[in-house]
Amino acid sequence: MTRRAARSGLVRAVNDRLALDLLVEYGPLSRSALADRTGMSKPSVAELIDRLLDAGLIEETGIGGVGRRGPNARLYGLVHDRAFVAGAEVRGGEVTAVITGIGGRAVAEAAITTRPRDNTITLVRDAVVAAAADGGADLDRLHGVVVGTPGIVDPRSGEIGFAADLPTWGGGLRDLLRRELAHPVRFENEVNLSALAEHRVGAARGQETFALISLGEGVGMALMLDGRLVRGASGGAGEIGYLPLGDGALAPARPAEGTYAGGFQALAGARAVRSLARQHGFDRRTATAAVRAAHAAGEGGAAFLDALVERVAAGVAAVCTVVDPGLVVLTGPLGRVAGELLGERLAERVGAATPVRPEVRPSSIEGNPVLRGAVLSALDAARDEVFGPTLHAPAPHWSRHPRQARDRHSSRAPVPLEGEQPMARKK
Repeated sequence: MTRRAARSGLVRAVNDRLALDLLVEYGPLSRSALADRTGMSKPSVAELIDRLLDAGLIEETGIGGVGRRGPNARLYGLVHDRAFVAGAEVRGGEVTAVITGIGGRAVAEAAITTRPRDNTITLVRDAVVAAAADGGADLDRLHGVVVGTPGIVDPRSGEIGFAADLPTWGGGLRDLLRRELAHPVRFENEVNLSALAEHRVGAARGQETFALISLGEGVGMALMLDGRLVRGASGGAGEIGYLPLGDGALAPARPAEGTYAGGFQALAGARAVRSLARQHGFDRRTATAAVRAAHAAGEGGAAFLDALVERVAAGVAAVCTVVDPGLVVLTGPLGRVAGELLGERLAERVGAATPVRPEVRPSSIEGNPVLRGAVLSALDAARDEVFGPTLHAPAPHWSRHPRQARDRHSSRAPVPLEGEQPMARKK
């Protein structure tokens, strides 16, 4: 093969991927719309569409411009059942799985209640299989499963180091689940997946650097710097629940139990907040209910909310003085309500105590952010496999290493074919 022929093949592959990514982003488009959005010539777009039709990646989906003057245009969209991915979340009492087509369209979801002695790995397999069956998805077309889990996932081995909520989990589970499903599997920390979802489609969209803090029964953090998740040498980056606060004395950590007396979780976890609420006369079943009741009480709830702001701000301030993320997104049951009702007060308190003043926002993901992030992460890898890799993102190594979520997309500019002048993409 000549150098010119090789370059032409690479250029076509890059432009095909650009067009497929646009169809993911915008849905079905006409030939002229693709030419307009890519800056490619209409003859080049016509050849591109023919290639993608022959490859079974796109199909004609209808006619656009009906009712307007001029000829109607054929619309082309992705073949959504060309491939599937699965996202799953494992909690102490439930396993949930969702199946999604290659274009991102959810097919079905299944949830299975767990008991302490259950084989959770088997239940993950059962949930994925049940969701696929419910949605009519062919498991032979499944191109990967991403499982969100509490605890630490080793970035080198891809195995779970420890998960306080899942004491039976440990090494070897990823390979076991891969054999159970006969498909690639990757574990990922649940808070990292929530951050990926917020970055792509939520409160941190357009922000390359931010911190996400999850407040609930457990407390955790994900940190994204310059568009990449920070995992740490052993996967423990973001375990903010163990952050030493209070009198400055370091209490002994008990990772296997997920406890750390005197840490941030002892101040701002749901159990601690319920106790604080009771001290102020707001005895409610959940911490979020107590916060909402205090907010509705006006002056009567001010003392409790002031104390809560002080506690949460201590953890946020510690993060901001180290990494200055600019934006802090609060998620989790308690985090959402704190961000919604107390976000401005938290930002002011941190700004008064440190040299930086972050913006504080509540999560804006509808539904389950962990599942959303798991699906987005699985789709990144599947699209690189099915559509072809982007220019700047290496193919994932499912078999040995966990794939770091790709949060930066390659340039949208098309690569000109031989003899074709490059054109700026029209907005």
